[in-house]
Amino acid sequence: MRFINPKIEFAFKRIFGSSESKPILISFLNAMIYDGNPTIADLEIIDPYLPSKVSYLKDSYLDVKARLAGGATVIIEMQVLNIESFAKRVVYNTAKTYSTQLIRGEGYFKLKPVIALTITDFEMFDNDREVISHFVFKEKKRLFDYVDPEIELIFIELPKFNKQLDELETLTDKWVYFMKNAPSLEVVPQTMETVSEIQQAFAIANETNLNPEELADLEARERYILDQQGILRKGIEEGLAQGREEGREEGREEGREEGLALGMREKALEIARQLLNVLDNQTISQTTGLSVEDIENLREE
Repeated sequence: MRFINPKIEFAFKRIFGSSESKPILISFLNAMIYDGNPTIADLEIIDPYLPSKVSYLKDSYLDVKARLAGGATVIIEMQVLNIESFAKRVVYNTAKTYSTQLIRGEGYFKLKPVIALTITDFEMFDNDREVISHFVFKEKKRLFDYVDPEIELIFIELPKFNKQLDELETLTDKWVYFMKNAPSLEVVPQTMETVSEIQQAFAIANETNLNPEELADLEARERYILDQQGILRKGIEEGLAQGREEGREEGREEGREEGLALGMREKALEIARQLLNVLDNQTISQTTGLSVEDIENLREE
């Protein structure tokens, strides 16, 4: 057997956001948010994902969205590329989801909590080695909660997870292992067969369940992600090298910093030019760190 990569948006939505994914998503969220405890008993997947011909770009920034039985909303995103200001984007999308619950004239008492669960295929917090980080509002010195947690940010950093199959103990371990390693497996591991929801996830992820058009779309998306990762790596490396050289020529720290910034910008512009016929202005801006105005100017050249 071969399994599709759950880190790709198409596959992630198919596994966790389709109409038959409800028990899978409940198990996954209990593992990621509540340490494997069966806290979530029921939920509603909002706008369930229906497989169809899709473009190379995300339909939105939120891969899956669900409403829990108590009214709280969970927004789940799988992010592969470490783009400019991604951490700010997570906060913005979470705050926007929270603030748009009310229509004009409704009281604030109707607001329900929002939980943003973000899985990244890159490291976000260099100063910490834990796989899962859970942020809430707390008093800065005495660390007590701000009323009830209204907004929570949870991050799962897949590169920090290094457990092997024989080391998987908890439900959380098994789900993180699935997210990171499913494409490299040929059978469902015995240690994971005891969790029926993970078995269901593997069944949905089985490539034999995809038609030729869906397989072609998935492969194109994977190539696109790999290309973007390569472009970003090359751009950063060349930009840093060019910046250092220009800084050395100036012979002063100020010149070095300006040269570095100039080199990075020139490389970002070069990358953006390569993407003009592939991506929209907003996505190019997020990928390169350039402003939307910069991208618009490039299109007019």
